[in-house]
Order: sequence, then structure tokens, then C-alpha cells
Amino acid sequence: MEQLDLDALLHKSYDVCDALMRANVGNVRTEKRDLKVMFRNDLALFGAFLTNADKNISDDELEFIRTTLNFTDNSQIISDIRAKRGKAAKDPEGTPESLKYATLSDAGGKLDPDPFKRQASMYFYDTFKVFGQHVLAFYAPEVPEAEVQRFTEYMQRMEASLNEYSVWRPVTQKSYRIIEPDIQSQSIEAREQELEELLAELASLVGLEGVKHQVNTMVNLIKVQQMRQDLELKAADISKHMAFLGNPGTGKTTVARLLASIYRCLGVLRKGQLVEVDRSGLVRGYVGQTATRTAEVIDKAMGGLLFIDEAYALTVKKGDNDFGQESVDTLLKAMEDYRDDFVVVVAGYTELMEQFLDSNPGLRSRFANLIYFDDYTADELMEILLQNLEKREYHFTTEASIEAREMIKKRVANKPENFANARDVRNFMERAIANHALRVAPLKDAPGNRELLTTIEVCDLQDWD
Repeated sequence: MEQLDLDALLHKSYDVCDALMRANVGNVRTEKRDLKVMFRNDLALFGAFLTNADKNISDDELEFIRTTLNFTDNSQIISDIRAKRGKAAKDPEGTPESLKYATLSDAGGKLDPDPFKRQASMYFYDTFKVFGQHVLAFYAPEVPEAEVQRFTEYMQRMEASLNEYSVWRPVTQKSYRIIEPDIQSQSIEAREQELEELLAELASLVGLEGVKHQVNTMVNLIKVQQMRQDLELKAADISKHMAFLGNPGTGKTTVARLLASIYRCLGVLRKGQLVEVDRSGLVRGYVGQTATRTAEVIDKAMGGLLFIDEAYALTVKKGDNDFGQESVDTLLKAMEDYRDDFVVVVAGYTELMEQFLDSNPGLRSRFANLIYFDDYTADELMEILLQNLEKREYHFTTEASIEAREMIKKRVANKPENFANARDVRNFMERAIANHALRVAPLKDAPGNRELLTTIEVCDLQDWD
């Protein structure tokens, strides 16, 4: 978890206050209450509560609270802080009054659109947490146990309040990361240009015509809904989660990587990173560990795309000592709670993935977008082979090209159980390059001979076992 910056958190929390005021959450505006002032005073009260543990508030502590919260430098404000310190001593069981407005907003979806992704209360929580840590830092390196105890109890009360409203983020049981300005920092023109380049890269992939059509359909659907929103028309709630069904080596990971970046350019994802895992990256051997590990992976994927390969492995075992279902349950809850902040793509063999989607009532409804990745034809695999050779700066002789094509045709016509499409071709190419090296390395005229060092001959080709 990266370090949270207090100044950035304060500004975000003040933005939250302004948004809640505009939306009149909890009738705060109707009651003519200034939420930003309330929030700032709550922080001052919290700081006073911590310092009261040692029955003394130093000038440095007082100055930190005053300047950090932008109180003016006059004796009345200092008296107010000291008064809050006294109030804190009398009311040690309290929680911030301002927090209830943020939790009401998150729990009820009061902000529409919601730039804070229903995490307004988490901004408040993290601001209090980091502010309190700064106050305690005045005691470093030996922070009194009384101050630590007060800090811990106060944060626990805030967590309990968030739990009560069911808005406490279960993904990490820790604070979220401050939203990075990745996509916001790009101009609309730059995003559109990048989107065109990504779609062109998708179009350039060998084969996968049905996949390309479905991805382009999704892109156009999102674009149109965004246009409707701009005109304040009703927009459909589009599920961006997908299931990729097909054999190994059919380009599922490549398409997932492009999709993550495409979603970022469309504004669907704020970061667009791809986090790839399989069962081993999610499931642990003891009760509770799997949920924690899955939560950590989900947290890493926030703002981006989580790609779970061979996802069916999470549900194929049903024994008492298997915790795959625990991972699925954690994933489904996060997909619902944070559906606007990350996208999940599950992938695997078609038949096994169909069984996976039917194993839990919530899975098929969450992954309504099914994309089928067909096996490559022999011609397509040959094209992939030639492209990969070119990238490695090798080429076939005419005879070697003819022989390689025949080998691939034979492989496709008699697919073994472990047939892996483009992966088979990559392995075929790697063996040919290795054989070429064994042949060329001993030759005296090899150094400086470009043609010899780049040409794959028939004798370098090795058929599949």
C-alpha cells in the first residue's frame, strides 16, 4: 500500500464535502450546515482527543493542527482548539459528525454521477487516519501507549460505523489508494488517438474475427451510452466483465491486455493496468487465507482489469479442504461493490468455463459477455509463425517455408490433446532457432555473415513429437 499524502487527502475530502453539500445529502444544505467546516472541526476535535491523553498540548501540536486545517492565527481559534480538547476528554466514545453524511451518500448512492466511486466515507476515514498519524509523530520515536490506544480505538469506532452502513470496503480492510490522475491527465484528443491505435492493433491480430467484432461492438455501445449521458438521456448500465472461452494459445491474454487499455481510453477504467492470475494466485490452504489473498489481488487490480486464466479451476474441486469457492465469493462481492472501478475477465477451455459459469448463480449473470476464441487455422498459424520470425529477425528459405507449412497443416489436421495453437507455433519456432544455432555456431564464416545468421533451413526444422 503506497503512502497516503495528507494534503492530497484533505483536498479530496473537501471536494467530497462540496459534492455532498450540492447533493444536499442528509439535508445538510437545507439545515444550513457547512459540511466542510464541520469536517474540519471534527479533525481538530480528533487531534485534541489524541493530545489530551498526556494531559498536555504542546505549542508544536497546536500549530500543526492550526496550520494543517487552515485555522487563522488568532487567540480565539487557539482557544477553540483547546476547548475541543476539553470536549474530547468528556466525549471519548464519539465518531466524527461529518462521517454520517459520507456514509449516507455511499450506502444510498446519493451522488449521481459519483466521481468518488461510492468511497466518500473512505476518503474521510483515510484523512482521519493519516492526520492522526501525523499528530502521533510529534511523540516519535517513543509514542506513549495512551496516545496509541486512543488512536486505535477511535479508528476502530470509525470502522464500526462504516460497517454499520455496509460501506466498509471489504476488499482490503485497509484504505484505498488515492485515485491517480492517469486518464484525467490525458486530453480528449490524446485519448481518442490512442484508442484508434489500440483498435488498429486489435484489427491487425491474425484471425479472431468474431472476437474483434464483439470488442468493437462493446466499444461502440459504450461510446453511444456516453453520448446519451452528455445529453442527460437515460443510459444503459453496461456490464464490462467478460468470459473468454477457448483453447490455449488463441490470443486471450493479448486481447485482455488491449481491452484494459481500450477501457482506459474510453474512461471506463482510470488506470488500465492488467493483473493476470490463476488459481494458484488466489487460493490458499487455510480458512480465511483465500479471501485475504483474493482481496489483495483485487486491490491491485483496482482501476484496471483482472484477468483470471483457467478460472474453472476455482470450482472444479468441491472437497472440504478446497477454498476455491471462497475466492469466487470474494470476487463476486467485489464486482458488485466496485463495479465502476475494475473489470474482471475470466478465461479457459470452453466446456470447462461453461461448467464454471453454471457452478454459482451469480457467475453467469456477472459474466454476461461471452467471447469465444476459435482455434487458428493452419494458414493463420503459418502467418503467426512468419510474423514472429520477422520480429526475431529470422526468415525461412523457400524450401523451409514449404516444409513448415506442411508440418503445421499436419498438426492442425491431427490435433493432439495438448494442442496449444499459437503456443505450439512459438515452441516450433524456438526449436528451429535453437537448431539453427547448433548448426551455425561452429562455422568459421558465421561471424559477420548476416544471411547465414538469419536464415532458417529445412534441416533446422523439428517436427512435434
